[in-house]
Amino acid sequence: MKQRVITGVLLILLLVVLLWLPGWCMALATLIAIGFATWEEYHALTLAEHRVVSWPAWVVLIGSVPLTRVFGTVTIVPLMAAAMLLMAVQILFRKEPKLMDLSMSTLPILTVVLPGLSMVALSLADQKAVEVVLMALVFTVPLLGDTFALFVGSAVGGRKLCPLVSPHKTVAGAIGGLAGSVLGAMIVCGIAALVCNEATLAKLPSWWAYLGLGLLGGAVGQIGDLFASLVKRHSGIKDFSNLFPGHGGMLDRLDSVLFMAVLMFCYRIFTV
Repeated sequence: MKQRVITGVLLILLLVVLLWLPGWCMALATLIAIGFATWEEYHALTLAEHRVVSWPAWVVLIGSVPLTRVFGTVTIVPLMAAAMLLMAVQILFRKEPKLMDLSMSTLPILTVVLPGLSMVALSLADQKAVEVVLMALVFTVPLLGDTFALFVGSAVGGRKLCPLVSPHKTVAGAIGGLAGSVLGAMIVCGIAALVCNEATLAKLPSWWAYLGLGLLGGAVGQIGDLFASLVKRHSGIKDFSNLFPGHGGMLDRLDSVLFMAVLMFCYRIFTV
């Protein structure tokens, strides 16, 4: 537990530093983190004996930042489509083409690469204060939700939430997690209200939007956590890797964050 706490504190400090630095630093760090997470998920699927095609995902990751900078976020969907098309072509022309191999090849594209590019887009917001608030929501809502879910679930126990996927998660923990996510969103709201000027606040969510993002973000974050557990159960592994002592791999840390990133990206698109 001590090692887990120390690693967690160091990761939080690193996040704070990255939020303080220029946006391109967060974008680069996000790209590196997504690279690790993508490798971990493909590795897990390989352990499950799927013959995945992963190289188009790496092409997308490498080309995403310059293309996003030049043409904007509209490039994300074409990049995803091109990657999946290349995967389909390679698998279709194998001696033994299998639909499951194609499905497993595209899975990390949809669950890691797409959310990762959503985070990159958020980190390249036009105004630094806006970037900091949006990225703070991406991390604070699911991570505080995870923390509350752990402590409430351990203290209360009771009915299991999804025992065939994650035997230790409980309904009480899920409710506690939603409360923690809402609290996290409102903390970000309060800090933004104190430190941002009126011009910046006009570009940020209203208080009721923070509340909604906290509640919905808490829910999608828990779905992301369960999805990662399903992949690990399918692959017969406990953690995606040993990258972080006491915490597992990059994807173990980002599973709920990635799903929250997509929600925040959609919110940003429809409110600009």
